[in-house]
Amino acid sequence: MRVVAKFGGTSLGSGDRINRAADSIAATVEDGHEIAVVASAMGSTTDDLLEEITFEIDESDRAQIVSMGERTSVRMLKAALSARGLDAVFLEPGKDDWPVVTDEYGEVDVEKTQKRALEIADELDEVVPVVTGFLAEGPDGSITTLGRGGSDTTAVMLGRYMEADEVVIVTDVEGVMTGDPNVVEGARNVGKISVDELRNLSFRGAEVVAPSALSYKDGNLDVRVVHYQHGDLLSGGTSIEGEFENLVDLREQPLACLTIAGRAIRNQSGVFHHLSEALSESDINVDAVASGVDTVTFYIDETEAERAENILHREVIARDELSSVTVDSPIAVVRVTGGELPNRPGIVNDIVNPLAEERINLQDVVTSATSVALFVDWADREKTLELTQHIV
Repeated sequence: MRVVAKFGGTSLGSGDRINRAADSIAATVEDGHEIAVVASAMGSTTDDLLEEITFEIDESDRAQIVSMGERTSVRMLKAALSARGLDAVFLEPGKDDWPVVTDEYGEVDVEKTQKRALEIADELDEVVPVVTGFLAEGPDGSITTLGRGGSDTTAVMLGRYMEADEVVIVTDVEGVMTGDPNVVEGARNVGKISVDELRNLSFRGAEVVAPSALSYKDGNLDVRVVHYQHGDLLSGGTSIEGEFENLVDLREQPLACLTIAGRAIRNQSGVFHHLSEALSESDINVDAVASGVDTVTFYIDETEAERAENILHREVIARDELSSVTVDSPIAVVRVTGGELPNRPGIVNDIVNPLAEERINLQDVVTSATSVALFVDWADREKTLELTQHIV
């Protein structure tokens, strides 16, 4: 089995933790597996270095300074592995066999990076490479960086290009949790989660795996998140499954749009709960929800429109802050989905502008971290689909 293991800053935050990391790597090798290691800067080294830059500095000098954390980590971890009898080498930008290369625009040069990664993979039966995370090498040999969470990106990217079986992200949590254990009681580990679910959580604040890393995951590559205290790199934690699918999808059946108006609904606690609960108790599935200051809109299957209108009307009568419910149908929804959407500035504008140019009226636009849903009149569905198919 071929594994890429990434050790985060916390898991390398002291000599004892570096020893623990080296023990887990050595155990993996002893079990007959090939392993490449990606190391973050020890502890909070990168943040500490950045805080000390209180003067004017160009980007090349900044990259050189912040690279020192990762450069130290790989030397420490390589030495710990050598002390255990392993043939280990550290790799950093500037070395002939350094894998992660960017082009003149600062984007990863896929062809060169994949070629170099495969060359490293060919040597895994003889040596354990310890690679600096977060860093890349520009076409002129300069040091560049992969951005926040770049060590995760390095690991999953190399896992893909080295044709690894699994990438293991070693961090200071048990995996993906049901909630923040520092805030909620009874938070527990989620054994499995889809890449789409985790990417949405990551873009909304979950600090488990960097969103930029997940775009490199494909269906042939397993990704696992484990706690550094676990010791066994190949079990436990949370398994991240699947891969992003870039597609434009038209819902085959029409929707109805039910809008409830009321005074400052957004500032009234419990209103949304009562409305959605009433629909749920009657087994009416909600396809999407949109809200404004004075409205809440539910999109449901058109066949349920009359029944849903009566249910919501009872809620309007029962609550003083609600005024009226209206129904509009048939409505079509076209969803543009893609793992790369969050990294494309202006993507919503790129999707919406062609519709405006064709005089297609948008009922609603509902976005998530990795998708954009367009609600239009049913008669405009085919044209909307046609205009958005080029996006992904």
